[in-house]
Amino acid sequence: MKTYVATPANVERKWYVIDAEGMVLGRMATEIAKILRGKHKPTFSPHVDCGDHVIVVNAEKVALTGNKRDQKTFYWHTGWVGGVKGRTMGERLESDHPERVVIKAVERMITRNPLGRDVMTKLKVYAGPDHPHEAQNPEVLDLASRNRKNKRAA
Repeated sequence: MKTYVATPANVERKWYVIDAEGMVLGRMATEIAKILRGKHKPTFSPHVDCGDHVIVVNAEKVALTGNKRDQKTFYWHTGWVGGVKGRTMGERLESDHPERVVIKAVERMITRNPLGRDVMTKLKVYAGPDHPHEAQNPEVLDLASRNRKNKRAA
């Protein structure tokens, strides 16, 4: 018996579209990371980018559990004395770029190396319901139906 090892030449990629409206951010991000990495396929090889493309729409309507919207704060430093700044998750979701919340959640679940950077190029996130990838004929992926905890009532 021989062990199958995937090569970049024989990887088949699909396109999936996920509606993030009401989806719990962390649960959705883990599923997206698994699809981007290719771990859902039986032909997975850890050293090859064998994942699929993922389109996330309605990123501004993602749900958070508990009081994370008000209590989870992201800090950064400006480089100046006393330059620590912070922004809550709610402020980030209501800003001009709410899709960055989803991108960062998925990015932190992907390996931090050149392969992980290639994997992240296959993630497309949009704040609203529209996306410009209709030509790729993406399949609708319903993550909410996989587990009752994946979706929160609005």
